[in-house]
Amino acid sequence: MNLIEPQLAALATARELFLGRYGLTELDVSAALAEIFRHRVDYADLYFQYARSESWSLEEGIVKSGSFDIEEGVGVRAVTGDKQAFSYSDDISREALMAAARATRGIARSGAGRVRVGGKASTSRVVSANLSATSSSAGAISKPRAGLYAPLDPLASMDPAEKVALLERLERLARARDPRVTHVMASLAGTYEVMMVAASSRFGGSLGGSLGGNTHREILAADVRPLVRLSVTVIAEQDGRREQGHAGGGGRFGYGYFDDAMLAAYADEAVDQALVNLDARAAPAGPMTVVLGPGWPGVLLHEAIGHGLEGDFNRKGSSAFSGRIGERVAAPGVTIVDDGTLADRRGSLNVDDEGNATQCTVLIEDGILKGYMQDSLNARLMKTGVTGNGRRESYASLPMPRMTNTYMLNGTRDPKEIIASVKDGLYAVNFGGGQVDITNGKFVFSATEAYRIENGKVTYPVKGATLIGNGPDALTRVSMIGNDMALDTGVGVCGKEGQSVPVGVGQPTMRIDGITVGGTG
Repeated sequence: MNLIEPQLAALATARELFLGRYGLTELDVSAALAEIFRHRVDYADLYFQYARSESWSLEEGIVKSGSFDIEEGVGVRAVTGDKQAFSYSDDISREALMAAARATRGIARSGAGRVRVGGKASTSRVVSANLSATSSSAGAISKPRAGLYAPLDPLASMDPAEKVALLERLERLARARDPRVTHVMASLAGTYEVMMVAASSRFGGSLGGSLGGNTHREILAADVRPLVRLSVTVIAEQDGRREQGHAGGGGRFGYGYFDDAMLAAYADEAVDQALVNLDARAAPAGPMTVVLGPGWPGVLLHEAIGHGLEGDFNRKGSSAFSGRIGERVAAPGVTIVDDGTLADRRGSLNVDDEGNATQCTVLIEDGILKGYMQDSLNARLMKTGVTGNGRRESYASLPMPRMTNTYMLNGTRDPKEIIASVKDGLYAVNFGGGQVDITNGKFVFSATEAYRIENGKVTYPVKGATLIGNGPDALTRVSMIGNDMALDTGVGVCGKEGQSVPVGVGQPTMRIDGITVGGTG
């Protein structure tokens, strides 16, 4: 069995956790894969996962809630053409593993059905798509590399009293920032996750390789994934008006990242946002020039454009970008990448949930559509290579192509120059929720912090602004790109088909002409 493993320490941890504790060996894993291949399938994998997670919340100086969860199990998948048979169990024993493998093989043979297999709580299901299997070109799995983050347990990096004290310090900093702050809520969350995937393919190349030939290739990959997040929400009141501000961050490291300087930065950002909104006027409405700030506003790119560049939507022809590789889809200068290789970032992974090394994938280069984000199934059916974007929420979920850290690269303009170029417009520096229709790219996003631009100057804050547009169209309206690209602070969560995964976004300051603003004024 070939090892695809960026960190040998992670593999040792996973072997002990999933094999040693249950008296299993790699031969047992190979036997389960072989059991699935007794029926003719193209690909099969076993996805083992162990996760411990906790969360703490403080409100008005009182610990309001605390939780601790442990999740452990194995998912068993078989792929034939475009159909996936899937079973999962929270029992990782030889008997449960073989029972799940037999159940998955049975589903693959029948093409439909749902069964209960051995274990404490097990289930199987089948997923079918509309296309039949086709061949694909071979692609190479990335070579082992240095780990992107330390394989540590963040939950053990502080004791409970220190975690509560951290939240209390954050609350005090927020309250001390301004007497108008009347309410403070702070939360801390951490996860220690270990995954291991064993996969077998009858393809001659990588997991996204050729269907020609009957050569079986097995891989074993593992990862230890720490993840932490700290957030603060404040409410400020003035003359009977109440407004809210929010800030936070995190990534793949321990709680020690949140030192006093970081706490002060979060407190200042949240309070400043609330105070700005206290003075905000009603937002204007109608078509206008919009300048997006750096960093978190990249969530608009993530939603309005990023999902449309995921392989499954394009394979099925349901994306506004389907069949447009090589075409101009954005203004010159617009380059967007998805990069899962950034050190310590929330969206980064050493290997994806199919065992493929993550990479930096150029999606749009200088306005030209270059490619899509791919997992193994969609890459094979689309006759292209995997990109390390196969992700799943847990062992009980099927993988699918998902974003990691998606961002726009720098341009050449000074941000001040961009603001000065706008006679009448909107400067949006922070966003809340939004909606997008993948099939046509139409989006609606709410700005939580925005300002009016008049005669090249930022004048006053506005409230209630929403951006309404079409993702592919908005890309063609980009007229100026700043040189201040920034990533978000580490708070992003992406939802797709009921599964949530951590992600990152980013962009430089950017001017977009002719965006419709839905306002209250």
